[in-house]
Amino acid sequence: MNVTPESIQTNIAQNMATEHLTVVGDGQHFEAVVVSAAFDGKSRVQRHQLVYQTLGDRMRAEIHALSMKTFTPQEWQSQK
Repeated sequence: MNVTPESIQTNIAQNMATEHLTVVGDGQHFEAVVVSAAFDGKSRVQRHQLVYQTLGDRMRAEIHALSMKTFTPQEWQSQK
């Protein structure tokens, strides 16, 4: 199965409440921007772990490189 940015985005969206979510990539390397209230009070590592959980076994078997930028809604607003 080919991994697409859309399939990664769908996995994340189905398993985590997000206020903003984008995934881009070339089939090998992907970058996600995830904004979620679930990140409130979490470290960067904990935030990434939450996203990895939404992808399950796909992270080990299908997705070879995923970089992430994770924000709480408040952090996201200050980025604009």
